[in-house]
Amino acid sequence: MALITRVSRLFQADFHAVLDRIEEPEVLLRQAVREMEEELASAEQRSRMLKHEQRQLTAREAELEQSLHEIGEQLDICFDSGKDDLARATIKRKLETHRLCKVLAHKRQTLQETLEELDIRLRENRARLENMRQKAELLADETARARPAENWTLPDITIRDEDVEVAFLREKQHRRRS
Repeated sequence: MALITRVSRLFQADFHAVLDRIEEPEVLLRQAVREMEEELASAEQRSRMLKHEQRQLTAREAELEQSLHEIGEQLDICFDSGKDDLARATIKRKLETHRLCKVLAHKRQTLQETLEELDIRLRENRARLENMRQKAELLADETARARPAENWTLPDITIRDEDVEVAFLREKQHRRRS
């Protein structure tokens, strides 16, 4: 049983080595960089959308605060005029507006926390992306140095018959002396 396990491990190791040779690390690294760039762009887009939503919530809260002020003035008029039924309806609107203000404030606070977390992740991801880009550049430089120059051509090594004759005579002369 141990022999079968050992042979199986050797086969797996050889298979993984073949796969490692087939896969080009430079290409895989560039693909990882592209995926990180896409993810970062998506997160930045989400951040912009959340900030826009936050601005809208802030504007809506300001409108509601203005409405509360106006409702307060309307209540003063209702009580001064002795219109209790109208005052009750106005108080109902005031309570609804107050609750809506609380909901919006809570939503804005939650949105602010989400934005802060997202900004932290964006900074971390930008740093990782920059690190990956540097690694990709280093790998590309190493690969370029390891590869022979692609535009290099073989020099002309054609040997003429005259060169052969001269070399032959030199060798013959050299051997006579020895």
